[in-house]
Amino acid sequence: MEFSCPRCQSTTVDDFYGPCGTCRGDLVAKFAGLGRTVDVAEYEPKMNVTPNAVALKDD
Repeated sequence: MEFSCPRCQSTTVDDFYGPCGTCRGDLVAKFAGLGRTVDVAEYEPKMNVTPNAVALKDD
């Protein structure tokens, strides 16, 4: 399929509509993110719920 690149307006041929190969490479280089490790505290549930009276009943 032939169409004009939505970014640079040059004519390109590709299977799907989108930026041409040159623009795609520029975008990947510009917006490539680096992975990072995030330290998260261990989950501790809140104890603000009162126990059920039936669960506390002794038989």
